[in-house]
Amino acid sequence: MTSFKKANINLKNELFSQKVLLFAPVCCHGSCPAPPPEGERGQRIKPTLKKKRGANVTKRRTTSCQLALRLLRLSLPAARHVRVPSAAVSIKMQGEDMEVPLLNNLNDNGDRLRSKGKDVFKDQQKESESSMESPNLEFEYGDTDTLTAELSELYSYTEEPEFALNRDYFEEDFRSHDRGRRWIDLSAEEQRAYVMRLLDDLEVTDRDKRLKVARAILYLAQGVFDECDAEADVLRWSRHNVFLLYDMGIFTALLELLSMEIDNNQACSSAVRKPAISLADSTELRVLLSIMYLMVETIRLQTEDDRPEWRAAREAFKTELGAPLYNGEPFSLLLFTMVTKFCSMNAPHFPMKKVLLLLWKTILFTLGGFEELQEMKVRGRERLNLPPLPEDSIKVVRAMRAASPPASAMELIEQQQQQKRGRRSRRSAFVDSLEGDSPFPKKQPLVKQDSLDTYNERDPFKNDDARDEEEDPEDVDSGIEGEVDPLDRDVIIQPPPPPPPLRPPTERVNFPKGLPWAPKVREKDIEHFLETSRNKFIGFTLGNDTETLVGLPRPIHESVKTLKQHKYISIAEVQMKREEELQQCPLSLGEEDVDETPAETMYLGMLPNLSQYVIALLKLLLAAAPTSKAKTDSINILADVLPEEMPITVLQSMKLGIDVNRHKEIIVKAISALLLLLLKHFKLNHIYQFEIVSQHLVFANCIPLILKFFNQNIMSYISAKNSICVLDFPHCAVHEMPELTAESLEAGDSNQFCWRNLFSCINLLRILNKLTKWKHSRTMMLVVFKSAPILKRALKVKQAMMQLYVLKLLKIQTKYLGRQWRKSNMKTMSAIYQKVRHRLNDDWAYGNDIDARPWDFQAEECALREGIEKFNSRRYDKNKNGDFAPVDNCLQSVLGQRVELPEDFHYSYEMWLEREVFSQPIEWEGLLQEQ
Repeated sequence: MTSFKKANINLKNELFSQKVLLFAPVCCHGSCPAPPPEGERGQRIKPTLKKKRGANVTKRRTTSCQLALRLLRLSLPAARHVRVPSAAVSIKMQGEDMEVPLLNNLNDNGDRLRSKGKDVFKDQQKESESSMESPNLEFEYGDTDTLTAELSELYSYTEEPEFALNRDYFEEDFRSHDRGRRWIDLSAEEQRAYVMRLLDDLEVTDRDKRLKVARAILYLAQGVFDECDAEADVLRWSRHNVFLLYDMGIFTALLELLSMEIDNNQACSSAVRKPAISLADSTELRVLLSIMYLMVETIRLQTEDDRPEWRAAREAFKTELGAPLYNGEPFSLLLFTMVTKFCSMNAPHFPMKKVLLLLWKTILFTLGGFEELQEMKVRGRERLNLPPLPEDSIKVVRAMRAASPPASAMELIEQQQQQKRGRRSRRSAFVDSLEGDSPFPKKQPLVKQDSLDTYNERDPFKNDDARDEEEDPEDVDSGIEGEVDPLDRDVIIQPPPPPPPLRPPTERVNFPKGLPWAPKVREKDIEHFLETSRNKFIGFTLGNDTETLVGLPRPIHESVKTLKQHKYISIAEVQMKREEELQQCPLSLGEEDVDETPAETMYLGMLPNLSQYVIALLKLLLAAAPTSKAKTDSINILADVLPEEMPITVLQSMKLGIDVNRHKEIIVKAISALLLLLLKHFKLNHIYQFEIVSQHLVFANCIPLILKFFNQNIMSYISAKNSICVLDFPHCAVHEMPELTAESLEAGDSNQFCWRNLFSCINLLRILNKLTKWKHSRTMMLVVFKSAPILKRALKVKQAMMQLYVLKLLKIQTKYLGRQWRKSNMKTMSAIYQKVRHRLNDDWAYGNDIDARPWDFQAEECALREGIEKFNSRRYDKNKNGDFAPVDNCLQSVLGQRVELPEDFHYSYEMWLEREVFSQPIEWEGLLQEQ
């Protein structure tokens, strides 16, 4: 018995290694049966434990080993399943398939592996402590990062030699006309004359000469960095040159060249046939897109020292980009076409990163950023005579402070071990001497924790009366449930320790004076409350009447008064009510006045191919996600980052690896910001425009895709250092290039976090919130996909805005997760109460039998789809009022109308007459009876 207990103790010491598994729990006598099976939904079936003290030793040993294996499954954050053959255990991880051979004889190998297991346990404990002590991130959310960072992300590190190539082509052309002078020394008129000559050279038929001129223009847009001494001078001259280029009409000429390159079937067909695509296949496109991106991003930003003509040019450029001036559609739709063409494998050489960045910045410029959205929302409420917003959401979020994340599993285990050591020190020597010979295993107190749920993706619909899977491993491993260890009885009867001294007044905890958000109540919530109250106290209802309170007790009157004080009517509710009226009374209400806003123009252009655009963006997001596996049939998003010659040294390989990771992060950043902007602007323009985009996203599996993105070590992703500061533009163009070493590449930058990765995570969480808000069927998708453990891991990031949207997603599914989950996650429940807006009669904190039923997904989505189609048909269909058009009942008038027949109709006139007139019997009596 002593050897069995020692083996179990060694086993428990290494069970909770989070990432590295050394050996599996195997009984020392080597005769354990197979592990307990798993249910269909991942629900683990618990072994039946006998509670009689007289159970035989073999039965107790078998149960102990089965429970130890079950605890091993709980301790693996990434393990999908564990299967136990006779000689080995193989574990299939999410990222890769890894086979770990495990020996069956623990006694023979325990001494050899014990020291190694302790070292691994210490390493994992250090990692956990470092993640637990993550400081607050000084991150300020905005539309974009700084101008320098946004410009540097346009270029990959593989493109760094092309900066000198642009400079050489410019100087070669410039010296042929102004020998011995510099660009910055020319007068304004001389600069305009030179740009005009470059514009003329862009129209030549020679492709190589056109490319040289385009590179010279790109050098001007980059700020003639060879003539500058500091990065600030480069940005200043870049701004000056960009406004000059726009004033001379360069953007329109570039747009024509871009259309030619998109329609270049020869380049597309050659790229399709190539086995490997590199930077050289997209040279012309990259140069054109880089110039256009620099122009859009530079003109978009408004500074205090802008000249009046620059401000006028900004407004003109904004109107030009948003108007359907390019082949009858906005410029952004041309970029959407490039995205769909790339994802359909018809143009694999398109530089997708530059296309997506330019598309994002174009929509940001034409539609407006988050602050403009807030102003538009305030103006929209004023126009509809709605009360003002209770607070500015942007200011409230910026003023919030991050909460401490839930304790990790390693922290709780360490705390448990400290409690054991402290309790053992209080025991008598007699108890310690009996500890080794006692036939009963020790029983530790139950530790309620909310963090093992992070690594325990259990079925949320499991019975609440089942034992919590987050209990202490030693408690579960004891062969008998419901027993109290005799040694623990001695501890229980010990006198309680003296109470700790009172804290001095200076250490008091200052609680916040109020909640950050004003509560809101919808009109339908008041109607539901009154309907329930009337049924209870009167016995009948009054429909949608919220004013009549006759027969209701006084507390109900005060409750209704409080609800009405916090009633919030959204613009979406007004729009939906107006749409219902227009559908019911199309003739009496007449035509709807639709404002030609940039969002309306954008939606009208995207509507015919909206599903293709959404699916293409999600394909790119999936290919760029760090949790995605490389598949042969997936799209290649690295066409504009891979060089022609692959690296041959370790240093070059490290540089290319950093470049590829950075490339994927930038793509995720652009797509997440783009989708969020479209959703917010369409929702403000009309709620049904937002709903159709949302439904396309849901049907294209956007919800599981975002959850897959967050199913990773999110702290590592946010603190990733996939950047080389000395290679970022404009630093690399102004300063001399130092010698790169492996140490300098590994060190990365000194920033506490990666701005673009944290920005992407917040955007994806906001998209997920918008897709699931007030949609019960989609909320059930979050529950079915077991999103609660994934989202709880994201709470480890100590950033207030990210935590807010994670808590919102947890709040909407809390009532479906069961009582046991809420009891085990009280710290998360408290954070939801403190940081998320309250709905006064929302039952999010407790389960309701009606709300907990599975929702009919198809019925809810089909009803929404029907409303969307009616809206699109009424508003955008050219033959919209065909059923209500006036009918001409005069026979002579109808016969007198001239009908245009096709030219070849007279050849087959007799056949048509025979088939349609003479051969068709006419039942005159039936016609008369119907009349």
